Amino acid sequence: MDKKLGLTALTALVLSSMLGAGVFSLPQNMAAVASPAALLIGWAITGVGIILLSLALLLLTRIKPELDGGIYTYAREGFGELVGFCSAWGYWLCAVIANVSYLVIVFSALSFFTDSPGHVVFGDGNTWQAVLGASLLLWLVHWLVLRGVQTAASINLVATLGKLVPLGLFIVLAVAAFKLDCFRLDFSGIQLGKPVWQQVKDTMLITLWVFIGVEGAVVVSARARNKKDVGRATLLAVTTALLVYLLVTLLSLGIVPRAELAQMRNPSMAGLMTRLIGSWGDVVIAIGLVVSVCGAYLSWTIMAAEVPMLAAGQGAFPRSLAKQNARGAPSASLWLTNSSVQICLILIWLTHSDYNTLLNIASEMILVPYLLVGVYLIKVSRSLNRPMVTAIAVGATAYGLWLLYASGPLHLLLSVVLYAPGALLFLFARRGGRGGKRLNGMERVAIVLLMAGSAPALWTLMH
Repeated sequence: MDKKLGLTALTALVLSSMLGAGVFSLPQNMAAVASPAALLIGWAITGVGIILLSLALLLLTRIKPELDGGIYTYAREGFGELVGFCSAWGYWLCAVIANVSYLVIVFSALSFFTDSPGHVVFGDGNTWQAVLGASLLLWLVHWLVLRGVQTAASINLVATLGKLVPLGLFIVLAVAAFKLDCFRLDFSGIQLGKPVWQQVKDTMLITLWVFIGVEGAVVVSARARNKKDVGRATLLAVTTALLVYLLVTLLSLGIVPRAELAQMRNPSMAGLMTRLIGSWGDVVIAIGLVVSVCGAYLSWTIMAAEVPMLAAGQGAFPRSLAKQNARGAPSASLWLTNSSVQICLILIWLTHSDYNTLLNIASEMILVPYLLVGVYLIKVSRSLNRPMVTAIAVGATAYGLWLLYASGPLHLLLSVVLYAPGALLFLFARRGGRGGKRLNGMERVAIVLLMAGSAPALWTLMH
Protein backbone atom coordinates (compact mmCIF):
# COMPACT_ATOMS: atom_id res chain seq x y z
CA MET A 1 0.00 0.00 0.00
CA ASP A 2 1.30 3.46 -0.91
CA LYS A 3 2.14 5.16 2.44
CA LYS A 4 3.38 8.46 1.08
CA LEU A 5 0.87 11.08 2.26
CA GLY A 6 2.61 13.67 4.45
CA LEU A 7 1.12 16.45 6.62
CA THR A 8 0.71 18.91 3.71
CA ALA A 9 -1.04 16.37 1.45
CA LEU A 10 -3.31 15.17 4.29
CA THR A 11 -4.24 18.75 5.27
CA ALA A 12 -5.00 19.59 1.63
CA LEU A 13 -7.15 16.45 1.36
CA VAL A 14 -9.28 17.44 4.38
CA LEU A 15 -9.46 21.15 3.51
CA SER A 16 -10.29 20.44 -0.13
CA SER A 17 -13.05 17.98 0.79
CA MET A 18 -14.65 20.63 3.06
CA LEU A 19 -14.04 23.72 0.90
CA GLY A 20 -15.95 22.46 -2.12
CA ALA A 21 -19.14 23.79 -3.65
CA GLY A 22 -20.81 24.70 -0.36
CA VAL A 23 -18.77 27.79 0.44
CA PHE A 24 -19.73 29.47 -2.88
CA SER A 25 -23.47 28.96 -2.22
CA LEU A 26 -23.25 29.53 1.54
CA PRO A 27 -24.38 33.21 1.56
CA GLN A 28 -27.75 32.45 -0.08
CA ASN A 29 -28.27 29.10 1.68
CA MET A 30 -27.85 30.65 5.12
CA ALA A 31 -29.71 33.91 4.37
CA ALA A 32 -32.73 31.89 3.18
CA VAL A 33 -33.26 30.31 6.62
CA ALA A 34 -31.65 32.53 9.25
CA SER A 35 -31.10 36.10 10.44
CA PRO A 36 -27.73 37.53 11.50
CA ALA A 37 -28.55 36.79 15.17
CA ALA A 38 -29.37 33.14 14.40
CA LEU A 39 -26.26 32.79 12.24
CA LEU A 40 -24.00 33.99 15.05
CA ILE A 41 -25.54 31.43 17.42
CA GLY A 42 -25.55 28.67 14.78
CA TRP A 43 -21.90 29.16 13.86
CA ALA A 44 -20.95 29.24 17.54
CA ILE A 45 -22.63 25.84 18.08
CA THR A 46 -21.19 24.40 14.88
CA GLY A 47 -17.71 25.79 15.54
CA VAL A 48 -17.54 24.26 19.02
CA GLY A 49 -19.16 21.01 17.84
CA ILE A 50 -16.98 20.46 14.80
CA ILE A 51 -13.78 21.26 16.74
CA LEU A 52 -14.84 18.72 19.40
CA LEU A 53 -15.49 16.18 16.63
CA SER A 54 -12.08 16.84 15.07
CA LEU A 55 -10.43 16.56 18.52
CA ALA A 56 -12.25 13.24 19.03
CA LEU A 57 -10.86 12.01 15.71
CA LEU A 58 -7.38 13.26 16.67
CA LEU A 59 -7.51 11.46 20.05
CA LEU A 60 -8.69 8.21 18.50
CA THR A 61 -5.83 8.24 15.99
CA ARG A 62 -3.45 8.55 18.97
CA ILE A 63 -5.20 6.09 21.30
CA LYS A 64 -6.06 3.51 18.62
CA PRO A 65 -3.36 3.93 15.93
CA GLU A 66 -3.89 0.35 14.77
CA LEU A 67 -7.44 1.13 13.54
CA ASP A 68 -7.12 2.27 9.93
CA GLY A 69 -10.10 3.81 8.16
CA GLY A 70 -11.57 5.69 11.11
CA ILE A 71 -15.28 6.18 10.50
CA TYR A 72 -16.00 2.51 9.78
CA THR A 73 -13.43 0.81 12.00
CA TYR A 74 -14.26 2.87 15.11
CA ALA A 75 -17.94 1.93 14.84
CA ARG A 76 -17.17 -1.76 14.19
CA GLU A 77 -14.61 -2.02 16.97
CA GLY A 78 -16.89 -0.34 19.48
CA PHE A 79 -20.33 -1.65 18.65
CA GLY A 80 -20.13 -4.73 16.49
CA GLU A 81 -20.52 -5.82 12.89
CA LEU A 82 -23.95 -4.35 12.11
CA VAL A 83 -23.28 -0.89 13.58
CA GLY A 84 -19.91 -0.83 11.81
CA PHE A 85 -21.60 -1.66 8.53
CA CYS A 86 -24.28 1.05 9.05
CA SER A 87 -21.53 3.61 9.63
CA ALA A 88 -19.70 2.51 6.46
CA TRP A 89 -22.93 2.41 4.41
CA GLY A 90 -24.12 5.83 5.61
CA TYR A 91 -20.71 7.34 4.96
CA TRP A 92 -20.45 5.78 1.52
CA LEU A 93 -23.92 6.97 0.51
CA CYS A 94 -23.06 10.47 1.75
CA ALA A 95 -19.89 10.40 -0.34
CA VAL A 96 -21.72 9.23 -3.47
CA ILE A 97 -24.40 11.93 -3.13
CA ALA A 98 -21.78 14.57 -2.32
CA ASN A 99 -19.92 13.65 -5.51
CA VAL A 100 -23.12 13.95 -7.53
CA SER A 101 -23.77 17.39 -6.00
CA TYR A 102 -20.26 18.54 -6.92
CA LEU A 103 -20.73 17.52 -10.54
CA VAL A 104 -24.12 19.26 -10.64
CA ILE A 105 -22.80 22.55 -9.20
CA VAL A 106 -19.79 22.59 -11.58
CA PHE A 107 -22.07 22.72 -14.60
CA SER A 108 -24.47 25.09 -12.86
CA ALA A 109 -21.49 27.46 -12.51
CA LEU A 110 -20.49 26.97 -16.15
CA SER A 111 -23.98 28.12 -17.14
CA PHE A 112 -22.76 31.68 -16.34
CA PHE A 113 -20.74 31.43 -19.56
CA THR A 114 -23.12 29.42 -21.77
CA ASP A 115 -26.70 30.35 -20.84
CA SER A 116 -28.89 33.34 -21.63
CA PRO A 117 -32.59 34.00 -20.81
CA GLY A 118 -33.69 32.46 -24.10
CA HIS A 119 -31.05 29.76 -24.41
CA VAL A 120 -30.45 27.22 -21.63
CA VAL A 121 -27.50 24.83 -22.00
CA PHE A 122 -26.38 23.77 -18.51
CA GLY A 123 -29.13 25.44 -16.42
CA ASP A 124 -28.95 24.32 -12.79
CA GLY A 125 -26.62 21.49 -13.71
CA ASN A 126 -29.49 19.08 -14.45
CA THR A 127 -29.94 19.34 -18.24
CA TRP A 128 -28.87 16.53 -20.56
CA GLN A 129 -25.87 18.61 -21.68
CA ALA A 130 -24.81 19.09 -18.04
CA VAL A 131 -25.23 15.38 -17.28
CA LEU A 132 -23.14 14.47 -20.34
CA GLY A 133 -20.36 16.87 -19.29
CA ALA A 134 -20.55 15.64 -15.67
CA SER A 135 -20.23 12.05 -16.86
CA LEU A 136 -17.06 12.87 -18.81
CA LEU A 137 -15.57 14.57 -15.72
CA LEU A 138 -16.62 11.62 -13.56
CA TRP A 139 -14.70 9.08 -15.61
CA LEU A 140 -11.67 11.37 -16.03
CA VAL A 141 -11.30 11.54 -12.23
CA HIS A 142 -11.93 7.79 -12.07
CA TRP A 143 -8.91 7.30 -14.35
CA LEU A 144 -6.77 9.65 -12.22
CA VAL A 145 -7.52 7.78 -8.98
CA LEU A 146 -6.81 4.42 -10.68
CA ARG A 147 -3.31 5.77 -11.30
CA GLY A 148 -2.77 5.79 -7.53
CA VAL A 149 -3.96 7.72 -4.48
CA GLN A 150 -0.63 9.58 -4.25
CA THR A 151 -1.00 10.93 -7.80
CA ALA A 152 -4.55 12.10 -7.08
CA ALA A 153 -3.50 13.68 -3.76
CA SER A 154 -0.73 15.67 -5.49
CA ILE A 155 -3.19 17.09 -8.03
CA ASN A 156 -5.58 17.85 -5.18
CA LEU A 157 -2.89 19.91 -3.39
CA VAL A 158 -2.60 22.21 -6.44
CA ALA A 159 -6.41 22.52 -6.66
CA THR A 160 -6.63 23.43 -2.96
CA LEU A 161 -4.18 26.30 -3.39
CA GLY A 162 -6.10 27.41 -6.49
CA LYS A 163 -9.44 27.63 -4.70
CA LEU A 164 -8.07 29.75 -1.84
CA VAL A 165 -7.23 32.63 -4.23
CA PRO A 166 -10.81 33.65 -5.21
CA LEU A 167 -12.03 33.04 -1.64
CA GLY A 168 -9.29 35.26 -0.24
CA LEU A 169 -10.08 37.96 -2.84
CA PHE A 170 -13.79 37.87 -1.96
CA ILE A 171 -13.09 38.19 1.78
CA VAL A 172 -10.74 41.18 1.29
CA LEU A 173 -13.24 43.00 -0.95
CA ALA A 174 -16.16 42.15 1.34
CA VAL A 175 -14.34 43.60 4.37
CA ALA A 176 -13.84 46.85 2.44
CA ALA A 177 -17.52 46.99 1.35
CA PHE A 178 -19.05 45.85 4.67
CA LYS A 179 -21.82 48.12 6.05
CA LEU A 180 -22.84 47.61 9.68
CA ASP A 181 -26.31 49.14 9.10
CA CYS A 182 -26.98 46.54 6.38
CA PHE A 183 -25.82 43.71 8.67
CA ARG A 184 -28.06 44.88 11.53
CA LEU A 185 -31.16 45.22 9.30
CA ASP A 186 -33.83 42.80 10.65
CA PHE A 187 -31.16 41.40 12.98
CA SER A 188 -33.43 38.79 14.60
CA GLY A 189 -35.27 37.77 11.40
CA ILE A 190 -38.79 39.07 12.01
CA GLN A 191 -39.43 38.86 8.24
CA LEU A 192 -38.76 35.11 8.35
CA GLY A 193 -41.69 34.58 10.73
CA LYS A 194 -39.77 32.08 12.85
CA PRO A 195 -38.26 32.34 16.32
CA VAL A 196 -34.48 32.65 16.46
CA TRP A 197 -34.07 29.14 17.92
CA GLN A 198 -35.93 27.57 14.99
CA GLN A 199 -33.74 29.56 12.61
CA VAL A 200 -30.67 28.17 14.39
CA LYS A 201 -31.99 24.60 13.92
CA ASP A 202 -32.61 25.31 10.24
CA THR A 203 -28.94 26.22 9.73
CA MET A 204 -27.60 22.97 11.18
CA LEU A 205 -27.69 20.70 8.12
CA ILE A 206 -26.18 23.51 6.02
CA THR A 207 -23.33 24.16 8.46
CA LEU A 208 -22.76 20.41 8.77
CA TRP A 209 -22.72 20.05 4.98
CA VAL A 210 -19.84 22.50 4.57
CA PHE A 211 -17.81 20.58 7.18
CA ILE A 212 -18.41 17.11 5.75
CA GLY A 213 -14.94 15.85 4.95
CA VAL A 214 -13.49 16.62 8.39
CA GLU A 215 -12.70 12.90 8.66
CA GLY A 216 -10.78 12.81 5.36
CA ALA A 217 -7.32 12.25 6.84
CA VAL A 218 -8.67 9.56 9.18
CA VAL A 219 -10.32 7.68 6.31
CA VAL A 220 -7.02 7.43 4.42
CA SER A 221 -4.90 7.03 7.58
CA ALA A 222 -3.54 3.71 6.30
CA ARG A 223 -1.76 5.71 3.58
CA ALA A 224 -0.23 8.34 5.93
CA ARG A 225 3.56 8.62 6.20
CA ASN A 226 3.24 9.44 9.92
CA LYS A 227 0.10 8.52 11.92
CA LYS A 228 0.50 11.64 14.11
CA ASP A 229 0.04 13.81 11.00
CA VAL A 230 -3.54 12.53 10.65
CA GLY A 231 -4.79 14.36 13.74
CA ARG A 232 -2.71 17.47 13.05
CA ALA A 233 -4.02 17.71 9.49
CA THR A 234 -7.62 17.38 10.68
CA LEU A 235 -7.36 20.15 13.28
CA LEU A 236 -5.44 22.51 10.99
CA ALA A 237 -7.93 22.10 8.12
CA VAL A 238 -11.00 22.51 10.38
CA THR A 239 -9.68 25.74 11.92
CA THR A 240 -8.94 27.20 8.47
CA ALA A 241 -12.34 26.19 7.05
CA LEU A 242 -14.24 27.56 10.07
CA LEU A 243 -12.58 30.95 9.69
CA VAL A 244 -13.38 31.07 5.96
CA TYR A 245 -17.04 30.10 6.49
CA LEU A 246 -17.57 32.66 9.26
CA LEU A 247 -16.12 35.48 7.19
CA VAL A 248 -17.96 34.55 3.98
CA THR A 249 -21.36 34.22 5.70
CA LEU A 250 -21.27 37.24 7.99
CA LEU A 251 -19.56 39.65 5.59
CA SER A 252 -22.12 38.84 2.87
CA LEU A 253 -24.92 40.13 5.11
CA GLY A 254 -23.09 43.46 5.30
CA ILE A 255 -23.07 43.81 1.50
CA VAL A 256 -26.77 43.20 0.70
CA PRO A 257 -29.79 42.82 3.02
CA ARG A 258 -30.68 39.27 4.12
CA ALA A 259 -34.01 39.15 2.22
CA GLU A 260 -32.32 40.15 -1.04
CA LEU A 261 -29.43 37.75 -0.48
CA ALA A 262 -31.90 34.90 0.10
CA GLN A 263 -33.30 35.40 -3.43
CA MET A 264 -29.94 35.25 -5.22
CA ARG A 265 -29.17 32.49 -7.66
CA ASN A 266 -26.50 29.99 -6.60
CA PRO A 267 -23.54 30.12 -6.53
CA SER A 268 -24.56 33.31 -4.73
CA MET A 269 -20.97 34.44 -4.16
CA ALA A 270 -20.85 35.18 -7.91
CA GLY A 271 -23.70 37.69 -7.61
CA LEU A 272 -22.03 39.30 -4.60
CA MET A 273 -18.70 39.50 -6.40
CA THR A 274 -20.41 41.26 -9.33
CA ARG A 275 -21.55 43.93 -6.87
CA LEU A 276 -18.01 44.31 -5.59
CA ILE A 277 -15.98 44.45 -8.83
CA GLY A 278 -18.52 44.69 -11.65
CA SER A 279 -19.34 42.33 -14.52
CA TRP A 280 -16.15 40.28 -14.06
CA GLY A 281 -17.25 39.21 -10.59
CA ASP A 282 -19.30 36.20 -11.62
CA VAL A 283 -16.53 35.05 -13.97
CA VAL A 284 -13.94 35.11 -11.17
CA ILE A 285 -16.17 33.15 -8.82
CA ALA A 286 -17.37 30.70 -11.49
CA ILE A 287 -13.76 29.83 -12.37
CA GLY A 288 -12.88 29.58 -8.67
CA LEU A 289 -15.86 27.33 -8.05
CA VAL A 290 -14.96 24.98 -10.90
CA VAL A 291 -11.37 24.64 -9.62
CA SER A 292 -12.59 24.28 -6.03
CA VAL A 293 -15.22 21.68 -6.77
CA CYS A 294 -12.93 19.62 -8.98
CA GLY A 295 -10.44 19.48 -6.10
CA ALA A 296 -13.14 18.57 -3.58
CA TYR A 297 -14.55 15.99 -5.98
CA LEU A 298 -11.12 14.39 -6.32
CA SER A 299 -10.80 14.22 -2.51
CA TRP A 300 -14.25 12.71 -2.11
CA THR A 301 -13.65 10.15 -4.84
CA ILE A 302 -10.60 8.92 -2.90
CA MET A 303 -12.54 8.76 0.39
CA ALA A 304 -15.68 7.26 -1.16
CA ALA A 305 -13.69 4.36 -2.58
CA GLU A 306 -11.58 3.79 0.53
CA VAL A 307 -14.39 2.97 3.00
CA PRO A 308 -16.07 0.11 1.06
CA MET A 309 -12.62 -1.39 0.42
CA LEU A 310 -11.82 -1.40 4.16
CA ALA A 311 -15.30 -2.70 5.03
CA ALA A 312 -15.01 -5.45 2.40
CA GLY A 313 -11.74 -6.58 3.96
CA GLN A 314 -13.66 -7.12 7.23
CA GLY A 315 -16.57 -8.91 5.56
CA ALA A 316 -19.14 -6.11 5.95
CA PHE A 317 -19.24 -5.42 2.20
CA PRO A 318 -18.83 -8.11 -0.50
CA ARG A 319 -15.23 -9.39 -0.49
CA SER A 320 -14.74 -8.55 -4.16
CA LEU A 321 -14.70 -4.83 -3.24
CA ALA A 322 -11.44 -5.26 -1.31
CA LYS A 323 -9.42 -5.62 -4.53
CA GLN A 324 -6.68 -3.09 -5.33
CA ASN A 325 -4.84 -2.60 -8.59
CA ALA A 326 -1.06 -2.69 -9.12
CA ARG A 327 -0.78 0.99 -8.08
CA GLY A 328 -2.53 0.40 -4.73
CA ALA A 329 -5.77 2.12 -5.78
CA PRO A 330 -9.05 0.60 -4.50
CA SER A 331 -10.14 -0.32 -8.03
CA ALA A 332 -13.18 -2.56 -7.36
CA SER A 333 -14.65 -0.15 -4.81
CA LEU A 334 -13.97 2.77 -7.16
CA TRP A 335 -15.91 1.11 -9.99
CA LEU A 336 -18.89 0.54 -7.65
CA THR A 337 -18.78 4.14 -6.37
CA ASN A 338 -18.50 5.84 -9.74
CA SER A 339 -21.09 3.57 -11.37
CA SER A 340 -23.47 4.62 -8.57
CA VAL A 341 -22.63 8.28 -9.20
CA GLN A 342 -23.36 7.77 -12.92
CA ILE A 343 -26.79 6.29 -12.15
CA CYS A 344 -27.55 9.22 -9.82
CA LEU A 345 -26.60 11.71 -12.54
CA ILE A 346 -29.12 10.12 -14.88
CA LEU A 347 -31.75 10.31 -12.13
CA ILE A 348 -30.90 14.01 -11.62
CA TRP A 349 -31.62 14.63 -15.30
CA LEU A 350 -34.90 12.69 -15.16
CA THR A 351 -36.16 14.29 -11.91
CA HIS A 352 -34.66 17.78 -12.39
CA SER A 353 -33.36 17.72 -8.82
CA ASP A 354 -30.87 20.43 -7.85
CA TYR A 355 -27.91 21.05 -5.59
CA ASN A 356 -29.96 21.92 -2.48
CA THR A 357 -31.89 18.63 -2.62
CA LEU A 358 -28.64 16.68 -2.72
CA LEU A 359 -27.20 18.79 0.12
CA ASN A 360 -29.96 17.70 2.51
CA ILE A 361 -29.71 13.98 1.65
CA ALA A 362 -25.91 13.87 1.93
CA SER A 363 -25.94 15.75 5.25
CA GLU A 364 -28.50 13.35 6.72
CA MET A 365 -26.54 10.23 5.84
CA ILE A 366 -23.40 11.41 7.68
CA LEU A 367 -25.17 12.03 11.00
CA VAL A 368 -24.95 8.46 12.35
CA PRO A 369 -21.26 7.95 11.40
CA TYR A 370 -20.31 11.23 13.10
CA LEU A 371 -22.32 10.43 16.24
CA LEU A 372 -20.62 7.05 16.56
CA VAL A 373 -17.16 8.68 16.65
CA GLY A 374 -18.05 10.52 19.88
CA VAL A 375 -19.83 7.53 21.41
CA TYR A 376 -16.86 5.26 20.68
CA LEU A 377 -14.47 7.72 22.32
CA ILE A 378 -16.69 7.69 25.44
CA LYS A 379 -16.35 3.91 25.50
CA VAL A 380 -12.57 4.09 25.07
CA SER A 381 -12.16 6.87 27.67
CA ARG A 382 -13.61 4.72 30.46
CA SER A 383 -10.38 2.77 30.75
CA LEU A 384 -8.05 5.78 30.49
CA ASN A 385 -8.95 7.88 33.57
CA ARG A 386 -8.25 11.10 31.64
CA PRO A 387 -10.97 13.73 32.35
CA MET A 388 -10.07 15.87 29.30
CA VAL A 389 -10.55 12.92 26.92
CA THR A 390 -13.91 12.14 28.54
CA ALA A 391 -15.01 15.78 28.24
CA ILE A 392 -14.15 15.88 24.52
CA ALA A 393 -15.93 12.56 23.98
CA VAL A 394 -19.09 13.77 25.74
CA GLY A 395 -18.99 17.07 23.83
CA ALA A 396 -18.59 15.37 20.44
CA THR A 397 -21.45 12.98 21.28
CA ALA A 398 -23.70 15.85 22.41
CA TYR A 399 -23.03 17.62 19.10
CA GLY A 400 -23.95 14.44 17.20
CA LEU A 401 -27.21 14.11 19.13
CA TRP A 402 -28.00 17.80 18.59
CA LEU A 403 -27.59 17.33 14.83
CA LEU A 404 -30.01 14.40 14.83
CA TYR A 405 -32.54 16.52 16.76
CA ALA A 406 -32.05 19.59 14.56
CA SER A 407 -32.39 17.62 11.30
CA GLY A 408 -36.06 16.95 12.05
CA PRO A 409 -38.33 13.90 11.70
CA LEU A 410 -38.63 13.94 7.89
CA HIS A 411 -34.88 13.69 7.41
CA LEU A 412 -34.70 10.86 9.95
CA LEU A 413 -37.38 8.99 7.99
CA LEU A 414 -35.33 9.49 4.84
CA SER A 415 -32.30 7.91 6.52
CA VAL A 416 -34.38 4.85 7.49
CA VAL A 417 -35.38 4.40 3.85
CA LEU A 418 -31.78 4.69 2.65
CA TYR A 419 -30.31 2.38 5.31
CA ALA A 420 -32.75 -0.44 4.49
CA PRO A 421 -31.18 -1.52 1.14
CA GLY A 422 -27.82 -1.41 2.90
CA ALA A 423 -29.05 -4.08 5.32
CA LEU A 424 -29.74 -6.38 2.36
CA LEU A 425 -26.20 -5.81 1.05
CA PHE A 426 -24.84 -6.60 4.52
CA LEU A 427 -26.75 -9.89 4.66
CA PHE A 428 -25.56 -10.76 1.14
CA ALA A 429 -21.92 -10.06 2.10
CA ARG A 430 -22.23 -12.37 5.12
CA ARG A 431 -24.13 -15.20 3.44
CA GLY A 432 -22.94 -18.70 4.23
CA GLY A 433 -21.08 -17.65 7.38
CA ARG A 434 -18.75 -15.19 5.61
CA GLY A 435 -17.45 -12.15 7.49
CA GLY A 436 -16.23 -13.71 10.74
CA LYS A 437 -18.43 -13.33 13.82
CA ARG A 438 -22.06 -14.42 13.74
CA LEU A 439 -24.73 -11.77 14.27
CA ASN A 440 -26.10 -11.71 17.80
CA GLY A 441 -29.80 -11.59 18.68
CA MET A 442 -29.97 -7.80 19.01
CA GLU A 443 -28.36 -7.29 15.59
CA ARG A 444 -30.87 -9.65 13.96
CA VAL A 445 -33.79 -7.84 15.61
CA ALA A 446 -32.34 -4.48 14.51
CA ILE A 447 -32.20 -5.63 10.86
CA VAL A 448 -35.82 -6.85 11.00
CA LEU A 449 -36.99 -3.56 12.55
CA LEU A 450 -35.06 -1.52 9.98
CA MET A 451 -36.56 -3.45 7.08
CA ALA A 452 -40.04 -3.33 8.59
CA GLY A 453 -39.79 0.41 9.25
CA SER A 454 -38.60 1.33 5.77
CA ALA A 455 -42.00 0.77 4.10
CA PRO A 456 -44.06 3.08 6.37
CA ALA A 457 -41.20 5.61 6.34
CA LEU A 458 -41.24 5.64 2.53
CA TRP A 459 -45.03 5.97 2.49
CA THR A 460 -44.87 8.92 4.90
CA LEU A 461 -42.21 10.69 2.80
CA MET A 462 -44.25 10.22 -0.39
CA HIS A 463 -47.34 11.70 1.23
